[in-house]
Parts: sequence; C-alpha cells; structure tokens
Amino acid sequence: MTAAEGAAQASEKNYDLEPEVRVPGFDGDAFAGREAVTQELASGLTAPLVVAECYPGVAPEVRGMLEQACRPAFTVTAEETYLDPATIDTTLRPHVTEDRVRGVMFYGTLSDLVDQARLQAAANRCRQTLQAGGRVLLYGFGASLIAEAIAATGADVPSQLVYCDLARWQIQLRYRAGMPNHFWNNPREDVLRKFKRGYFIEWRLADKLKAGLLGRIDYLLDTNAPEPRLLRGRAFRAGLQQVVRRPFRLVPYFDPGVWGGQWMKRRFGLDPSRPNYAWSFDGVPEENSIYLRYGVVRVEVPAMDVVLAHPVELLGQKNYSRFGAEFPIRFDLLDTMGGQNLSLQVHPLTEYIRSHYGMPYTQDESYYILDAAPDATVYLGLREGVDRDAMARDLRAAQRGGRPFDADRYVNRFPARPHDHFLIPAGTVHCSAAGCMVLEISATPYIFTYKLWDWDRLGLDGRPRPVHVEDGLANIRWDRTTGWVRRNLVNHVRLLRDAGGVREERTGLHELEPIESRRYTVTTACAHNATAGVHMLNLVGGTAATVTSPTGAFAPFHVHYAETFIVPSAAGAYTVAPATPGEKITYVQASVRN
Repeated sequence: MTAAEGAAQASEKNYDLEPEVRVPGFDGDAFAGREAVTQELASGLTAPLVVAECYPGVAPEVRGMLEQACRPAFTVTAEETYLDPATIDTTLRPHVTEDRVRGVMFYGTLSDLVDQARLQAAANRCRQTLQAGGRVLLYGFGASLIAEAIAATGADVPSQLVYCDLARWQIQLRYRAGMPNHFWNNPREDVLRKFKRGYFIEWRLADKLKAGLLGRIDYLLDTNAPEPRLLRGRAFRAGLQQVVRRPFRLVPYFDPGVWGGQWMKRRFGLDPSRPNYAWSFDGVPEENSIYLRYGVVRVEVPAMDVVLAHPVELLGQKNYSRFGAEFPIRFDLLDTMGGQNLSLQVHPLTEYIRSHYGMPYTQDESYYILDAAPDATVYLGLREGVDRDAMARDLRAAQRGGRPFDADRYVNRFPARPHDHFLIPAGTVHCSAAGCMVLEISATPYIFTYKLWDWDRLGLDGRPRPVHVEDGLANIRWDRTTGWVRRNLVNHVRLLRDAGGVREERTGLHELEPIESRRYTVTTACAHNATAGVHMLNLVGGTAATVTSPTGAFAPFHVHYAETFIVPSAAGAYTVAPATPGEKITYVQASVRN
C-alpha cells in the first residue's frame, strides 16, 4: 500500500460531502418547507408591489407558491416583456454558434432582450392597478426590470424583493431531465448544447442582474430542492459576510464519465451503484454551492453569490482589479483509477480564446497526482522531431473513422507517481492516462478543451464525444517537445525552505501561467497570509489539518485528506497545522501570481 493509499483509506469516513458554514444569531430568520415558507411570505410581504426575480431554471411551481402567499390582483411575468422569440433567436444566434459545445460570450444585458414597448405597457398596467389599491406580483427572470419601469413612471409605490435562487449544477441536472433553456423551447436538445446556451448567455445575463440586487433583497428563496428554503434578507447577507471572513469549503459534486474510475467512489463513500465517477468539482465557485446553516435550517446558495456580493473581500483588491467579480482559480478532481485515459487534448492560446469566444483569459492548468497505480502515466508535450504534417494527417484520418491515432508515436508519456506535478500551459498537448487520481489546478475557464483524439469511443449518452481537431491543431505549440517539457513542466520543483518542521516548495505553475502553487509538508503550524489575494488549498497528504487565525478572527476550521478549501483575502493571516500533533501533513496552496 502506498502512503497516499494509506492516507486515503484512513480518511475514507472523514471526507465531508456536505460542508456547512454556520451563521449564528439568525436562527429565527430561516424557514424550511412549503408550509413554513408560504406562511412567512404571507406575513412578511406587506407591500402592494412584490417583485420575485428568478434565476433562469427556477421551477414553474414556485410561482404558484408565491401567488398563494401574496394573493395579488394579478401577476405579470417577465417573459411578457421580452422581444418575440424569433428576434431573440436572431440576436443570440452569433453567440450560440453551430458548434456542439462552444459559443461566444454574450456581454450584453437582459434589457437587450426586452421589448421596450411591452415593458412600458406592463408598467402602466401595474401602475393603474396599484393606484386603485390592488396588489401586483412581478415574477420571473427580469421581474426587477418591470419594477424599475414602474418607478420610472413617477409612481412612488412601496415594494419588496424576493430573489428565487438556483445553483448552476442543479440547472444542469434539470437540463438532463428535459428542462429547456430559458430563451428557447428545446427540451429534447442535446444536453451539451443546452449547457452551452446557459454558460455563454443565460448565466452571464442572470449574474449581471443578480449582482445589483443582492444588497437589497428582502427574502432569498432557495429553490434547489423540492422542499423550498427561505431566508430573510438580513440573514442572507450576514451569511455571505460570514463566508468571506473565514476559510470555507464549497459543496462538492461528482459525475460519471466514459473514462471514470473507482477511487473517489471508494474513498469518499459515494453511491456504489453508479458505474464510476470521472470527476468532481470541489473548488469551482461558478458551479458549486455553499451550505449556510441557521439553527435547524440549512440553505443552499450558489457560491457565485459570494463572488458577486463581496468580490474584493473574497479575491483581494489586485485580483478584483484584474478579473472583476470572477473567481480565477479552479480545483477539481479527475479519477481514472480503474478507468480509462482522458481524451488527448489541448487548450486554446490566449489570443485564440479571446478572438473566438470572447473570453479574457485561457485555461492554463496542471495535474497534481494525488494517487496513482504502479504503471500510471501522463501524456505531455510532443516527442522530439515530430512530423507536424504527419500528426495532423493522422488526427484527421482518425476523426473520419480511419485508423486509430497512435498517440505514443507523437506525444511524450511520463511515469506518474503520487505528488508528481505536471504543468500544462495552454497550447501543450496532454492527457492523464488510466490509473491516475488527479487534482487539477488551473485558471477558471474550464470548458475550452480541444479534444484531438478520444480513443475511438462514445460518451455515456451513446454519441461520439465532441472532437475539435482543426481548432486543436491551430493552438498546439509545436516547440514544446521532450527536452523542453522535461525541463519546464515535469516536477519543476524548487525548495524554498526546510526548517522548523516546515518544508516549502514551489511546484509551479509555469511562468506562462497566472497561477502560483506551493507545496507545504509540515509537522507543526505553518503561517500564511491571504491579504494580497485569495488562497485555494487541498490537503494532499495526511489525515486532517486545522486552520486557525492568529488573532482569533475566525473559529478553528478543520479539513480532511483530499478536501479543497478557500481562504478569502479578508480572512488575512492564518496557520495550517496537523490536526493530530506531530503527524506529517502535506497541502498544496494556489494563488494568483501578482
């Protein structure tokens, strides 16, 4: 048994699948279940105008619950104010594209898809009812725009705002179950195409709108589960403020894949009936949620709410100035232990991702090996003297269904051992082969993977997985061959200190990549400071660690093997120490290089 296997087995029952942030002092401001939620809304919503702004994908029955609580004279839905479907489709078509997975980022606002005449008509209708003493409910994605139009008419009408929230991972599950996109009637469309419409268009519009509302909502309605949860606005905002002043974990989620393995299933106690688990997002605020605990009530909110509400406190001023309200670091897990190779792939260069998709930065990444089978390998970079034309010809032939692509003829293959770190700047051909448990550390854009070869297999949906040979060929850095890769990308480790029970090493990333990673192996408390910019960490060796504040700014925080956690900039100074005195632990820390 390897040391990594021993640590993993020791922590098998400790990996926390449902991490929470406890928010004291607001137990009476949280409600669970339809009856309790409806009763609270019925008593708490007293204004004549109730605005229920929704994230795209909120279930239709939420409207009925709100109408039951508010009992309005009538309800106006945001969809009534939209441009006609054909015009919306024409407006968004350049951003949808014909590609199965790639779109172009839409940087407009929801107002660009609203018919101003319809909006004004809805506002006038509401104003007349309100002036006559009637009550109005505005509901849907864009309901707050109608409220703004009413106010613009000069009507001084008291209003209250309910935000109906939903996490992106839940939206993806609903896509799989047949839910259409918000702006299209496409329930049976390919799930990857639905995700593309959400990623490049709908979620961008919704986050822009949400960012301006979080500071003034009266109620946050959690619509992720069939049983709704409700928070009064003050409790919700207190929860977000609590998160950015202490270390915290996101709620991980796991998904099978054609190449998936068995390591996470065994180590984390996942559903044994699933065929495999290919990957886990355990550190992606764009996708993950946060559980906020108020007494006996647990509320799930998208982690993006924290990013949007408190970007400077979370990211630090320098990172916010560079990235805006986006979380720039991503940790996820890739499991091929007992599985198959990932696709042979390459990520776009910065200019390419900007010009083709409207993204400001690209997917530089790395593979940190948590665990590995004795014969595990990683494909990385090209072999010396590779024939560029021959490789392109063989890739195209394989894509057309010809002879399988001989990856070993063109691509280096390096042995992979626990704690190896392979750096993968954009433009580098790479692939984790079978037998690896990978902690992937990267910049955030995570869907920009050009598959060059997928080993002639189908996805779990029975369809060929998307392959982008021509895009991939246009982005390969052909000068990244064996010698250069070995010198620059394979275990490019530099010892920074080794004294007093602390061993600190710089493990990456490459100077072409924006992320800095350090590895710490300690038997005592090790001091850090996140004030200059947010830190993301994972305990890659040992059983458990305790994170503390030297000033008592936050309560001690406990993490276990393979768990990812975030230390916000506002948390400032912190120490990491073995939970069991004297035990040797190892953790990886990533930050944005300034």
